[in-house]
Amino acid sequence: MEIARSLFYFILAGLCEIGGGYLVWLWLREGKSVWFALFGAVVLVLYGIIPTFQPAHFGRVYAAYGGIFIVLAILWGWKVDKIIPDRFDLLGGFVALIGVAVIMYWPRG
Repeated sequence: MEIARSLFYFILAGLCEIGGGYLVWLWLREGKSVWFALFGAVVLVLYGIIPTFQPAHFGRVYAAYGGIFIVLAILWGWKVDKIIPDRFDLLGGFVALIGVAVIMYWPRG
């Protein structure tokens, strides 16, 4: 159950980081309203708060989060930007998830 909760927080943080950044991107690059940027900033603040619920220390959480971010960014690009991941994207994402598993969940003695 603790691993499931941890993964939930990783995914939630990733969606906040990518989503918040994307809203700022839309404001600056696509000419959307400044409200996109303001809402994006609020979402990015949430991204900074969510990892504090992880059971591990800061360095380990952020090291592992990098792997989750990689996979979420590939999925975001596929679903939002319509960029189909190729086999190297998928392989890289898989390797990153293996890194997450080792960093966060490998038994330590």
